[in-house]
Amino acid sequence: MFSVKRILPRSLFGRAALILIVPIVTIQLVVSTAFIQRHFEGVTRQMTRGVSLDLAFVLAEFAAGAGAGAEGEAAMARAARVAAPLEIVLRQPPGPDAPEGDLRAFYDLSGRAIIETLHAEIPEVLAVDVTGEDRIVHIRLATPHGEIEAEVSRRRMSATNPHQLLVLMIFTSILMTLIAYLFLRNQLRPITRLASAAEAFGRGERLPFRPRGALEVRAAGRAFLEMRARIERQIEQRTLMLSGVSHDLRTPLTRMRLGLAFLPEDEETRALAADVAQMERLVDEFLAFVRGDATESDEKTDLVALVAEAVADACRGRAGTAAAGGPDPVVLRGGEGRARPVGLRPQAVRRAIDNLVGNGLRHGRRVELALRYEADRVTISVEDDGPGIPPGRRDEAVQPFIRLGAERDPNRGGGVGLGLAIAADIALSHGGALRLGESAALGGLKAEIVLAR
Repeated sequence: MFSVKRILPRSLFGRAALILIVPIVTIQLVVSTAFIQRHFEGVTRQMTRGVSLDLAFVLAEFAAGAGAGAEGEAAMARAARVAAPLEIVLRQPPGPDAPEGDLRAFYDLSGRAIIETLHAEIPEVLAVDVTGEDRIVHIRLATPHGEIEAEVSRRRMSATNPHQLLVLMIFTSILMTLIAYLFLRNQLRPITRLASAAEAFGRGERLPFRPRGALEVRAAGRAFLEMRARIERQIEQRTLMLSGVSHDLRTPLTRMRLGLAFLPEDEETRALAADVAQMERLVDEFLAFVRGDATESDEKTDLVALVAEAVADACRGRAGTAAAGGPDPVVLRGGEGRARPVGLRPQAVRRAIDNLVGNGLRHGRRVELALRYEADRVTISVEDDGPGIPPGRRDEAVQPFIRLGAERDPNRGGGVGLGLAIAADIALSHGGALRLGESAALGGLKAEIVLAR
């Protein structure tokens, strides 16, 4: 079904330009049609009435000569002597180009006014032709001695076409539209800069921004700067708090691990060591989730090397599987597209990859990674052969502290429900998203980290 919204511009600048141009064009059409054409038709009728008086005088002379008993040639000569100073050419009999009926172009509105006025003012007019390329009006007239043809220059009967006025109107319209365009662009530029600064801040970047433009735009810009300052203060305070919490939590854990190292190794000691390791892992995940990637900066990174390093580290962590002669538990397939350095926060992206690979190894036995480069984004896909996530619960799975099943209980080797949430936040901060689906190759979960380029 056709919709007007599909053909309308979507940007604010395009819509503002449309609001500006449509009234100007409409006004020009209305003025040209309602004023200019009517004005020139009125002038044409008035000038044609003047020519009608001249023709009536010539016909009167022709009739007077015929009434005096003169022959048609003598009456024609008498009328021609009067018509010559009036710039009217007479022919008897009419020439081969004399009109048999009224002729005009369908778009010639002033020609219609000429024909109507001549018929109204001179009853002897039989036909009028205003289509001559030489701008000569041919008029067939009835007289007592037969029909005659009169030729009159059209410049005496209609106003000159308003070419100069139309050109002036078009030139003025273009000039005013250009001025309005420049003014409109200057008014919309601060809004574009504000949007760019807000988008960059959402990705963890800080672009210089100064409120400009209209009062409302300046107010929005100042509100954004105040909001950005408050968020930066909160991030700074959170970073300081995390530094203290990290030190305070790791110190007793380190003492506990050292104390266990001096105890005789038995089943209870191994259980306590596992609890300490689990507490360290939980603390690391909590800190990674709260810290995010706000304290990191963008770098041009070889993403293929970064993913390959993550794969190698994951394989070393599962060295027992490889030693048994089986295939590597984590593999990297060839990237699709053209690999180029990508601006990103490498530590954060590496953390997201490690989380997804760790989830895959925790719930499955094999993980495959792949890279796909596109014009405006790059996609890192992580697939495993685990149980996967039902489609109806994938949105729920990326929420923090959500564990979908008993097998994901931390007490049974599972996580705390932060791996996918951390990966989703990192992808979002890079202008992308985390997409969950089903692996066609392995049958488990397929997680795609989409990063804007």
